[in-house]
Amino acid sequence: MSLKKHPNADNTYETERLILRPMSAEDRDFIFELYNRPKFIQHIGNRNVNTAEDAEKYILNRFAPQIERLGYGNYLLITKDNNEKVGAVGIFEREGLDVVDIGYSLLEEFEGKGYAFEAAQKVKSIGMDEFGLSKISAIISKDNLSSQKLIEKLGLKFMKYVTLPGETEELNYYETE
Repeated sequence: MSLKKHPNADNTYETERLILRPMSAEDRDFIFELYNRPKFIQHIGNRNVNTAEDAEKYILNRFAPQIERLGYGNYLLITKDNNEKVGAVGIFEREGLDVVDIGYSLLEEFEGKGYAFEAAQKVKSIGMDEFGLSKISAIISKDNLSSQKLIEKLGLKFMKYVTLPGETEELNYYETE
């Protein structure tokens, strides 16, 4: 099946301190590292990215098709000052949710600097202003208090608890009003 490339699929965005560009196969080593961090596995889950090759397949099979089809998806976060890859942020279609979901993750050494909020705020704006999304949701594990605070700061409100198909963990579900 051939997907028609969305005209905005190559968009790179900037915030005060970050460059956000669509995730690509060349980011495989970074995704491998990020997705295997204990905090990522604890709060987001094990994505079975066990090698750099698995990471590349994950990018090509999960991230690339959505961004090519819709124009938005998962973005790599790169600092402007040091050109360091620090994390990822995106808006995702997720099985079991009727509203697209915003998500983010950072390497622990870059947490607490405001990068996640800065990037999530930009991606929320892109989704709503450029792509006309009327609502954005977020799902967060019950013990991830810092993410819950960030999502509320973004203007999303807790609505209910959800369990995604094929999962057992009940998650907090937030949505824009």
